[in-house]
Amino acid sequence: MIPNVPFRPAPATARDRILEAAVALVRSQGFGATSVDQLCRAAGVTKGAFFHHFASKEALGVALAGYWSANTGAFFAEAPYHHHPRAIDRVLGYIDLRSALLAGPPEAFSCVAGTMLQESFRSSAAIRQACEASIMGNAAALEDDIAQALTQAGLDTADAPGLARYIQVAIQGAFIVAKTQESEAAAPLAAEALAHLRRYFELLFNEGERDAG
Repeated sequence: MIPNVPFRPAPATARDRILEAAVALVRSQGFGATSVDQLCRAAGVTKGAFFHHFASKEALGVALAGYWSANTGAFFAEAPYHHHPRAIDRVLGYIDLRSALLAGPPEAFSCVAGTMLQESFRSSAAIRQACEASIMGNAAALEDDIAQALTQAGLDTADAPGLARYIQVAIQGAFIVAKTQESEAAAPLAAEALAHLRRYFELLFNEGERDAG
């Protein structure tokens, strides 16, 4: 897997150009610091076009979380790790793919929904809920594989929804801590965190397989 492989189609409409501009700007400077004027300049559209598609900046934030979720969800749904016959290998393959996408400064690999959530969780219930749907949607997509892995390993001390959420907590936390670093050190620090996450799952399921045997 090539780090930072593009997973969104080239924007074909003014609305999509605005959303693509928002992805770049929010990742690089945050939602609060991104103005409508900046978005319009970056997207090459007029302010009238912006407000034709989005009633407000908050409405853009809600739409951006959905746009990000739809495109990332489609990317992960088509990833090769789904072809592994063993459920635990599919779970580890997801973590490996998230690790493979870590390269460059934080704005190249961080989560748009997570970035907006950090700023807006108290100021905008609508954005918080949209970001929750995006992040928890990623967790929900892992639940079936984790549930199968738990059954196959004979583990009954953990639950699939909780472990799926834990994976997202670890990933989002890795993104946040990576932002404490200079650009060249950000991705390695995030990758270190995901390596520990992978090791946790290896140990958990190896223990379960030994007990089941």
